[in-house]
Amino acid sequence: MTEAPTPAAIALITLGVADIARATAFYEALGFIRSISQSNEQVTFLKAGGVVLALFGSADLAHDANLSDEPRGPFGGITIARNLPSKTAVDTAFRQALAAGASALKPPQDAFWGGYSGYVADPDGHPLELAWNPFFPLREDGGIDLPA
Repeated sequence: MTEAPTPAAIALITLGVADIARATAFYEALGFIRSISQSNEQVTFLKAGGVVLALFGSADLAHDANLSDEPRGPFGGITIARNLPSKTAVDTAFRQALAAGASALKPPQDAFWGGYSGYVADPDGHPLELAWNPFFPLREDGGIDLPA
């Protein structure tokens, strides 16, 4: 008997960070909730809507993936996004991120695709988009109910 295929889903996003405690404090300041029972000094797991955001030492993460931990340029080819329920919520989250130690990359503004967004870099330089998208309804947990 063959198993049914597992649905394609992203369950966890792991960011390589220089200082796990600093990164944990940053994301908790943005409102992410740490799993106390699953986190330890080597890794932090944060509730992030329908996925888990993990913070892991950069060198250890590179080693685990069998990759070199060479310095990267300012853009590593990926961003993560936090969708919010309104333009005002984006502005508030942007200010909160800056107060928590983020660097401003792009102030919140109307976007060409019909929404509103801005970008910050977390303390390790990972770009985080803060966005309001009128086309993506949000669930109570902050996740997106992507229309078919």
